[in-house]
Amino acid sequence: MVEDVVIPAGERSGATGSGGRRGPEGTGQFGALGLQLADPRVEASVLGLLEDVEGELRASVASADPLVTEAARHLMEAGGKRFRPLLVALGAQFGDPTGPQVVPAAVVMELTHLATLYHDDVMDEAAVRRGAPSANSRWANSVAILVGDYLFARAADLAADLGPEAVRLQARTFARLVHGQIAETVGPRDGEDPVAHYLNVIAGKTSSLIATSARFGGMFGGASAEHTEALAGYGEIIGVAFQLSDDLLDIASESTQSGKTPGTDLREGVPTLPVLYALAADDSDAASVRLREILATGPLVDDALHAEALGLLRESPALKRARETVRSYAEDARTQLAPLPQGPARRALESLCDYIADRTS
Repeated sequence: MVEDVVIPAGERSGATGSGGRRGPEGTGQFGALGLQLADPRVEASVLGLLEDVEGELRASVASADPLVTEAARHLMEAGGKRFRPLLVALGAQFGDPTGPQVVPAAVVMELTHLATLYHDDVMDEAAVRRGAPSANSRWANSVAILVGDYLFARAADLAADLGPEAVRLQARTFARLVHGQIAETVGPRDGEDPVAHYLNVIAGKTSSLIATSARFGGMFGGASAEHTEALAGYGEIIGVAFQLSDDLLDIASESTQSGKTPGTDLREGVPTLPVLYALAADDSDAASVRLREILATGPLVDDALHAEALGLLRESPALKRARETVRSYAEDARTQLAPLPQGPARRALESLCDYIADRTS
């Protein structure tokens, strides 16, 4: 799923955790996402909504059991982009962003996302999440699993207040998340294209929740059915694009701009898109052949092999092809916005497409 970039503490401000300083690009609070909100009224609306979401999140995870409250707030307080509530907020701009159900809808989406992180860390045996000890390393796997279940339950409880359609959509989204996780765990079946399988995993684990977030923004902001469908289509595709761009940053970045040490996926044997393209290629040059040999060995725990593979990947046709794929998804996401009226909210969504296309260049 899309990783939550950890923003240095000195640059955090307000509820979003995404930096309160306005840089030369004018992105202000949303610089970590490349989002541009040029209209002060829309920016104030989105920021105010996210502030409200943050307060509701804290209240929603509170429990009569102090341990449950502490563990449930652990990842929430560690930071993150709040990407899903942001899409709810932007989607609501195409109707009435002050609608009484917009903030609860955003909270439902973020609680569902947070729940998946607790479960993911158990499955991945992760020691760190968002720069802090993971819940499973701090409280053990059983507690992390149960806290994830608790967050799913709280999300469902809040969704019930939004009406039966919200409950149905949240449940179907959850089902897609589970199917995506199962597909990732099982791996490609006999005869299945590994690239198609990987894209299907991303659609389930990542895009499903992002698409529903954008849909909820339109629904509970009172946007038209046509505009709500356009937002959902945009969310579905931008979710894939963002995850794929994270894959590329893991290889191409010289810093930790992806939120983790470059080459982490290689070291852990995670078959991301550039690796899958490299393994499927039939290039006969020495560098491509050598790269396939190294990647075929699995997780690259040997430092020398890891460094060699990382260097080869950075210069490979596979990375170039992966970049083209990311740009294609970013442009496809932009086309989904065509039914929406021109204005600052649409331009903000378009700026995410530009950011994703440019961040991996």
